[in-house]
Amino acid sequence: MSIIEKAVNKLDEKATPGQVPDNDAAVREDTVQRAVHTEEPPATQSAPETATPQAPLSQQPSPKADPQTAPGGTARTLDIAFDQLHEKGLVTPLVPRSRIAEEFRTIKRPLLRNIAGEGAVPVPNANLIMVTSAIQGDGKTYTSISLAISIAMELDKTVLFVDGDIARASACRMLGVPDNTPGLLDLLEDTSVGVEDVLMRTNMPKLTVVPTGKVREHSNELLASDKMQSLMQELSQRYSDRVIVFDSPPLLMTTEASVLANFMGQIVFVVAADQTPQKAVTDALERIGEDKMVGVVLNKARKRHVNPFGFGMGYGYGYGYGYGYGYGSRERGEQAAPPENKS
Repeated sequence: MSIIEKAVNKLDEKATPGQVPDNDAAVREDTVQRAVHTEEPPATQSAPETATPQAPLSQQPSPKADPQTAPGGTARTLDIAFDQLHEKGLVTPLVPRSRIAEEFRTIKRPLLRNIAGEGAVPVPNANLIMVTSAIQGDGKTYTSISLAISIAMELDKTVLFVDGDIARASACRMLGVPDNTPGLLDLLEDTSVGVEDVLMRTNMPKLTVVPTGKVREHSNELLASDKMQSLMQELSQRYSDRVIVFDSPPLLMTTEASVLANFMGQIVFVVAADQTPQKAVTDALERIGEDKMVGVVLNKARKRHVNPFGFGMGYGYGYGYGYGYGYGSRERGEQAAPPENKS
């Protein structure tokens, strides 16, 4: 016996000849409708007469539908373990006044000024920021994640962080992105995949992540494609308050990295003090167009002197110098310099 028939029989058992009210048909119909929507016998419920009518079942969302699920059932929400990032020395919202947080405040200010149009010269697509290095191991991913989180801590900025280092995808691993999560490469390869299918909201309201996606044989070519350029233009122009931080492959490891640099408005170039060969730095910078705004972050530099204002001189390698509160773990005495504009 169906649940509707049970509901009708209950009414028939309670009603006696001569005692059926004039609106009996309306009561029966209302009770049947309640049974359809609630899937509970009316005898066990006592709904008030003022209850708001529910929409037909055909218009109700499926209880199994998850609006935060991407194609293939992959979760589109990311719970970043900020406590673990803090232990590794990265910027996190858990400790907004830490030494490393202060350092990245210094690093991000010229970038934000350029986005606001307050720099020395206008910078097209200034909200597209590419973080790169000459070779692996310079601290590029460490810098890109910390920079993205630091900017997301601003009151009037939101950040879209894109892991574009497809060979390593170290940013995805550090942030805890599950394997095989749809991402940038899926968006570039599959015309049925939209931007909304690869966005991952995080437990930091102003930070959204785009993973690398499934690696393909021609992944590097996808990064240098016209579709990639169109995507960057779209992301830059669609959201005026959004800053896109792109973790790029090292410039000397793939030719596509230099092509990516042409799509961006600002370049943050990470150099490891006493580690990155000077020739590698020179060769890498030559692969960036002279019309690009380039900021240099000096990583792993040991402070030699601290003046009364709290700034310490770091190491330089030619046309720039560094100053700041310190970059990385205090035990290693690492330090980063804020970007110096390259005209």
